[in-house]
Amino acid sequence: MRVSIATLLALVTLTPAAQAGSPLPGRIEIHAVKSRTLTGEEFLRADAPGREVVLGGELRLPVGAPQKVPVVILVHGSGGISAGPDAWARTLNEAGVGAFILDTFTGRGIVSTIENQEQLNSLAMMVDAYRALDVLAAHPRVRADRIAIMGFSKGAVAAVYSATERFRTTYGGTNRFAAHIGFYTPCNVTYRDDTKVGPAPIRLFHGISDDYVSVVPCRDFVARLKAAGADITLTEYLDAQHSFDTPTSPPLVEVPKAQSTRNCRLTEGADGTIDNAVTGKPYKLDADACVATGAHVGHNPTATAAARDAVVEFVRTVLQP
Repeated sequence: MRVSIATLLALVTLTPAAQAGSPLPGRIEIHAVKSRTLTGEEFLRADAPGREVVLGGELRLPVGAPQKVPVVILVHGSGGISAGPDAWARTLNEAGVGAFILDTFTGRGIVSTIENQEQLNSLAMMVDAYRALDVLAAHPRVRADRIAIMGFSKGAVAAVYSATERFRTTYGGTNRFAAHIGFYTPCNVTYRDDTKVGPAPIRLFHGISDDYVSVVPCRDFVARLKAAGADITLTEYLDAQHSFDTPTSPPLVEVPKAQSTRNCRLTEGADGTIDNAVTGKPYKLDADACVATGAHVGHNPTATAAARDAVVEFVRTVLQP
């Protein structure tokens, strides 16, 4: 069958409109993100320059996007970038929102921190997130006042605690995140002044069956912030494991060598140290008795669908008013 040039031109012209509901991106860009690497103590003391590092991030703009679009920064967990952030980027693009998948590992020569979390402190990833915010805020296609952050497990520390005014004042720039979203967030560390957060809403999503990162400390964290007047909620899902929203994962997978602090309650001590809140002694990841080895992950399609609906509605309300 022959197709005329006019017909081909018509198809090309109609493609963006025809694909308006497609999860495929309309444009992909790779950006460098200049950051620095800090230890946990250096981050909390705020007295060290850190080691300079150049990271990368992939910006995906939705099909048929307007001249300027809102964007959500996606911060991966201990396993690095996986099918989870990729699926969320597609979901966001389908909703008309850009997605920026931030890679905090490769530029540092890290593949995974699952078995050794000391390779990179979770707080250091917050510095990366602030620098990514600066990069996106200067982008001609991005609405600087409509950039949200969404993190998963280790990356959720950056996503959620970047709302803390103390950290934003120290490591952020002139731009603010418009919203903070955390999936299976480690909420078991109480930081100084962590209830003093900015006006941006905070939303947490967690599986009740999670034996990698316990949901229980998040209940307490949310209660403390609510009492302080923060706009924060926690949504819990029955029979949902850690990484329940990763579509390529089987329903239940054992991770026998995973380091887990699910049994730890920690608090910020003096001079940037972290103490075991139960024993009152300094906490060490490789030595504290509360640290466990072994956990599970697993995909839950029902919880995933519910979480995606909730996030899309939230993002549209906050970023596309």
